[in-house]
Amino acid sequence: MEATWRIIAVTAVAPVAWGATYVVTRHLLPADAPLWGAALRALPAGLLLWALARRRPHGSWWAKALVLGLLNFAAFFVLVYVAAHLLPSSIAASVMALAPLALAGIAWPLLSQRPTARWALASTVGIAGVLLVVGWSAGAIPPAGVVSSVLALLASSLGAILTTRWRDETPLLATTAWQLTAGGIVLVAAAGVIEGPPPRVDAVGVAAYAGIAVVATALAFICWFTGLRHLPAGTVGLIGLLNPVTGVLLGVLVGGETLTVPQLIGIALVLAAIAVTHARRRDAPRPTRGPVPSPRG
Repeated sequence: MEATWRIIAVTAVAPVAWGATYVVTRHLLPADAPLWGAALRALPAGLLLWALARRRPHGSWWAKALVLGLLNFAAFFVLVYVAAHLLPSSIAASVMALAPLALAGIAWPLLSQRPTARWALASTVGIAGVLLVVGWSAGAIPPAGVVSSVLALLASSLGAILTTRWRDETPLLATTAWQLTAGGIVLVAAAGVIEGPPPRVDAVGVAAYAGIAVVATALAFICWFTGLRHLPAGTVGLIGLLNPVTGVLLGVLVGGETLTVPQLIGIALVLAAIAVTHARRRDAPRPTRGPVPSPRG
């Protein structure tokens, strides 16, 4: 049980870092260059991890790295950016809060990870908590924003499950580096054609890009994929609910916002959901992670 909680703590680094990214992006980075923003996040992170891993793709990993790079990084980063500009943050966060359902739904046929009643209860509690944390926005909701947010959710969920399904003896550091680099190269090409030269930023902007690339991308996705290797996908999705919670808490610390009673209740529900899904009896069997695929994937 102690080892499981260590994996949970490592996995939680990812959504906490992603929640902090909202504040950094909103206040320190240009808003009119989404493709370059995504490219300067993915490619430096990939090259950094590649320098640490010191391994090139082999065999089918050339194609797998491209597919995973497109799903986990290129498509996801751009779609999230579009959704963030079209939707109120509460609506966008509410859609992404469905990640536990999306991950569990895709993991069932692809990884043979069947959802449990305990997980269903925890997911219901966690999603309700997120809705209380982010609130709900009145007024017209642009359909394009909802579509972008849903597509981002599906792309990242499918990419996460395929990352787990295709795992083999290759170190996680290397496979993450290949995905980030492949997605980053695609983003740089698209940004150069569509947006022109990279945006000019001051020293603070450079530091912000570097922080997002190193902490919220390289480190965060290593932690996220580590969780997917050791925990059921639906459980990892529940841990991901810390993302909007972190964003709200940073709004209080940095932006001077005030937490309401419903938000406090929502935060408690999210934390309770994560705890409930792991609070098993000592004699209870460990959850099934699904079959480990062969190196051929």
